[in-house]
Amino acid sequence: MSSANVIRIKPYYYIHVLDNNTNVTDVVVGPLTFTRQEHQSVVSGPTAMIMVPPRNYCIIENPVLRDAKSNVIRGEHGQFKLRHSDQEIRFESADPFPLYPGENLFGKVTPLQVVAPNTAIRLRAIRDFKDRKAGDEWLYKGPGTYIPAVEVQVVEVTKAIIIKPNQALRLKARKDTIDFQNKPRKAGEEWLVRVEGAYLPDVHEEVRETISAYVLTEKKALHLSAITTFTDIRGSERKAGEQWLVTINDAETHIPDVYERVVGEIPITTLTSRQYAIVLDPVDSNGRNQFGFRQLHKGETSFFLRPGERLESGIQNVHVLEDDEALLLRARESFQDDKEKRKPGDRWMIHGPTDYVPNIHVDVVEKRRAIPLDENEGIYVRDIKNGRVRAVKGQSYMLKSDEELWEKHVPTVVEELLGKDVTRDKNIRDAGKTPARDKTRVVAYRTPHNSAVQIYDYKAKQSRVVYGPDLVMLGPDEQFTIQSLSGEVPKRPHVIKSLCLLLGPDFMTDVVVVETSDH
Repeated sequence: MSSANVIRIKPYYYIHVLDNNTNVTDVVVGPLTFTRQEHQSVVSGPTAMIMVPPRNYCIIENPVLRDAKSNVIRGEHGQFKLRHSDQEIRFESADPFPLYPGENLFGKVTPLQVVAPNTAIRLRAIRDFKDRKAGDEWLYKGPGTYIPAVEVQVVEVTKAIIIKPNQALRLKARKDTIDFQNKPRKAGEEWLVRVEGAYLPDVHEEVRETISAYVLTEKKALHLSAITTFTDIRGSERKAGEQWLVTINDAETHIPDVYERVVGEIPITTLTSRQYAIVLDPVDSNGRNQFGFRQLHKGETSFFLRPGERLESGIQNVHVLEDDEALLLRARESFQDDKEKRKPGDRWMIHGPTDYVPNIHVDVVEKRRAIPLDENEGIYVRDIKNGRVRAVKGQSYMLKSDEELWEKHVPTVVEELLGKDVTRDKNIRDAGKTPARDKTRVVAYRTPHNSAVQIYDYKAKQSRVVYGPDLVMLGPDEQFTIQSLSGEVPKRPHVIKSLCLLLGPDFMTDVVVVETSDH
């Protein structure tokens, strides 16, 4: 505030003069030599006028009111009328302008904000104006120069997201909106933007993540599951919980949709010319699992296991049979086997030399080989149809489809005695550690010289005696009679247990206690 009576005001300067009689402050603009009267006082200045260069702006607080011709409006007492607590943005002007009493410069003169390409300014309306309501948000997209307004607040600068090849942008709607393809979106809805290039998310779109595509090859497929019912990118309707495969025949790459869940990557199953595989619960042409069905794949081939399918016993080799080998087969269900009708449970054999791949109606029970037998060897064979057991000796024998090996059990004491030798002095010697007996083999016992072995047939209810030296081979219903003899000195009963009884002549020693009358 100046107290001088004469004030020289330079060009583009101004002062505020208060009339003490009317208490009204006026503006005096230079260039001018101002002579102050007694009832006047200079309250501010000289102050340089405000100059707004091109592409700049400034904000004026408490701006004056103007009429339609931009003339300043005064009140009934001559004071300038102000829009108190309001703001006004002023842009470049040909001449500088002064601040009227009550007006203030908010901040400083600021360059206009330039919006670069692939960027945008997120704006929010702080009061109602034109077709906007307070709280509305929108984007001002570049390239361009943003012209500010007092009704609009700048929230942030948004940069475009670059979507590279084999990528997609996952978006979520903050509220009901319309996307860039003019599709209506509901609040909370998610979708993918697959268009390559720069993408500026709208104010009502929230960027969740950038998704990279899965690259599919001839050896790898993608296992997908539907989170909810929807139509996929190829136009197929998928039900909630449905699972399917995407292979290289469908696309070279695949970006999972928002309603698709990646279960995993499925490797290809490859079979050579000497392999086969049986697939359980195969998928039909409609993409539905046929539960309980089986499907045979023979090599050379390659295939993907589709959702719900699994291999029975994995990849199996073709059965190669030599001339002394055979496969025992059993029918799972009725089917026509060449010219023969098979019923469930039927058993038959395939004999070598050949190779064999079982079809889906057949189970391979076991692989059998002919059992070579010497004259003093044999096996027990049981007929599973009538239960009869017989001994086969001295030949090479292949079990038939309705036959199986039968195990003959003997008492434990007999098992022990079969592995021991009998001497003339009645001492039983251990013949050494022998391997466990094959119970399907005919029980054989070498009867020593000058001894006898008694055998009892429980089926015929008769016994027979074999004199040594000889080889005893038990039938299915025969058992050894165990000899329980006295031994040691003095003699005690049941000391010696033997399968054979040694014949005389022989000597015996014992201790006899004699009591006489003259003792």
